[in-house]
Amino acid sequence: MADYSRILDLQTPIKRKSLFLFGPRQTGKTFYLKKTFPNITFYNLLESKTFLRLSQRPHLLREELTATSSVKPLVIIDEIQKLPILLDEVHSLIEERKIKFILTGSSARKLKRGGANLLGGRATTLHLYPLVSAEIPNFDLIRALNWGTLPSIYPSDDPESDLNDYVGNYLKEEIQAEGLARNIGNFSRFLQTASLCNAEQTHFTNIGNDAQISPRTVAEYFSILEDTLIGYILEPYTKTKKRKAVSTAKFYFFDCGVCNVLAGRRNISPKTELFGKSFEQFIFTELKAYLSYKRNSRPLTFWRSQISDYEVDFLIGDEIAIEVKGSELITERHLTGIKALKEELKLKKKVVVSMDEKPRKLDGIDILPVSHFLEMLWGDEII
Repeated sequence: MADYSRILDLQTPIKRKSLFLFGPRQTGKTFYLKKTFPNITFYNLLESKTFLRLSQRPHLLREELTATSSVKPLVIIDEIQKLPILLDEVHSLIEERKIKFILTGSSARKLKRGGANLLGGRATTLHLYPLVSAEIPNFDLIRALNWGTLPSIYPSDDPESDLNDYVGNYLKEEIQAEGLARNIGNFSRFLQTASLCNAEQTHFTNIGNDAQISPRTVAEYFSILEDTLIGYILEPYTKTKKRKAVSTAKFYFFDCGVCNVLAGRRNISPKTELFGKSFEQFIFTELKAYLSYKRNSRPLTFWRSQISDYEVDFLIGDEIAIEVKGSELITERHLTGIKALKEELKLKKKVVVSMDEKPRKLDGIDILPVSHFLEMLWGDEII
């Protein structure tokens, strides 16, 4: 795996308490931890020998970590969702021996739904996302929109094959092996249908009809995607009074490349409808990661009016409106959504991210080329 400089700060929060570090498969959790904390006691539950030994005798964790007074005060357990029973031992070791743990996982589903010991506030939860633009030297937007930004896939010589393998492994290892979906064929059809509806509102009945499953099953499958960190629900902003807002959420996959492979899309290029959707998804992933890495608790939502269909792609808190357009020349007609929302809220920042050549202002709204927007975002000038 190429060595990227990651933005997520692990050093500061681990000084206070233990950590849960969640992130989809192949986002580089293990690599980043070993780079950040070399020579630390490390248990990898993906290794069959380690898993078998600790699954049969969970108490071995305590016995090994207390065998010598010289034990290091930090321990990493990789893929903790594979063996949630270890959390009881971890809890005890935190309390009695003041050992700090970093517990990684690519799924929170078994932990949340299995009644696992989540350490009662003794651990901070962090998330690691695919690479963001600020972590990639000589960032290539078109490559990111086509193949995504997973650390092992972005620089690949054959990203399409690698992404197909990724999707296959997800279905095999996360879904089938963990028994999360009873019918893997239904779930596989749902995945393709969901990818075609990416960045759109989630109408369960329509999706169910296309995937040949019930709306109830659709809702459960979206929940699985969320819990396994493959995608995120974006809630609508509903506080506007002049124009009643929609109440149906949107769904975004966590990575452009994974979504494209599921949908069978290739060769996404500017000036096409597919480019606009992928561009919007990419900006969503950047905003989602930024808010998480900066520990910013302001909600990320979208706004759309019910009757006139005015829409703003992203709203951060009540004050920052961000519209994403694939156009190379933003004009008045692209600003109707933000202008309508401006009548409802006292917006401090109004931004259109586009493919324009240079930044400018139009009717008090910042028109920012995507390169400028990304630089300003990660330079803390947008939020």
